[in-house]
Amino acid sequence: MSFSSLLRRVQPLRRAAFSSVVSQRATASGANFRYFSTTPPPKSNTALYAGIGAAAIGGFALYYFTDLRKDVNTVAKSATQTAKSATGFVPTKEDYQKVYNKVAELVQDAGEYDDGSYGPVLLRLAWHASGTYDKDSKTGGSNYATMRFEPESLHGANAGLNVARRLMEKVKVEFPWISYGDLWTLAGVCAVQEMAGPKIPWRPGRIDGFAAQASPDGRLPDASQGSDHLRTIFYRMGFNNQEIVALSGAHALGRCHRDRSGFEGPWTFSPTTLTNDYFKLLFDEKWVWKKWNGPKQLEDKKTRSLMMLPTDYVLIQDKSFKRWAKAYAEDQDLWFKDFSSVLSRLFELGVPPQQFTTSEPWVMRTIDEQSN
Repeated sequence: MSFSSLLRRVQPLRRAAFSSVVSQRATASGANFRYFSTTPPPKSNTALYAGIGAAAIGGFALYYFTDLRKDVNTVAKSATQTAKSATGFVPTKEDYQKVYNKVAELVQDAGEYDDGSYGPVLLRLAWHASGTYDKDSKTGGSNYATMRFEPESLHGANAGLNVARRLMEKVKVEFPWISYGDLWTLAGVCAVQEMAGPKIPWRPGRIDGFAAQASPDGRLPDASQGSDHLRTIFYRMGFNNQEIVALSGAHALGRCHRDRSGFEGPWTFSPTTLTNDYFKLLFDEKWVWKKWNGPKQLEDKKTRSLMMLPTDYVLIQDKSFKRWAKAYAEDQDLWFKDFSSVLSRLFELGVPPQQFTTSEPWVMRTIDEQSN
């Protein structure tokens, strides 16, 4: 292809992108307005990826985008990344199922790490990548996977998640066409489902962003705080009291680490199987403050082997939270239903609806379902 013919193909694309940015500038108001780094995709996935391929012809389109805003650069660079790894390739649900299956293999191949499963740390990665969303400024969330960058990767709430990010790099090498945001959230879905939890509806469409789009520190829960803090954090994301309690039930999985959060111990006796035991234990056990040289946390009086954080304990102290915690302690099916719904929404925070490549979320099959 000649230089002149390539130029003729790129220039209309540049003008279209510039017009989109100008239009966004004209309609934006308020200091917190956020420019999304993607334009609405065509309804057809094929058309979407064809457009992405066109945007990255020979890498030459990037030259023409350099004089525009950073959000346009994000479009071009994300398009180039996708086109280079998946030219002519339109991922289907089955392609994402293959990614899910690879993650499931890694979850089950943890050896001596944390009770023999990477599932809890992968769920935490997806949670923390999504939970930075601010509904007022429309910043943060899972769309740009900005935990890849400092200083967000070094925020105290993300301590230890380098383990999960490194693990996901193995999957990324095998499936280079998937964005980090899609990979991390799909891994969270896989973790829940493979640890006997409910099905979590999920759909792809997140794109990779840049360090400039990283979230500020302080947007994730501080486990040493109380009910007012929980409301501040979760209301900012758009969740209500019932949804705060439902999401807190994820603490049925995994454990805290002294060298990461400063806290120590598991919440339940089965930290690699998702049940409503977290809620049951809050009510059934006698919790006392742990006497040690670490941060303030509780331990069960009977065995001294379990722990609860201050933000856990408020679920049975705060009247509005307690009614939901009690309901979930008494009915696991109810909690599974509510947890599935709110976790699916959490994983989509920060992603413009028109950016998803399918209108209806998918339900991925577990490894056991595929073997039957």
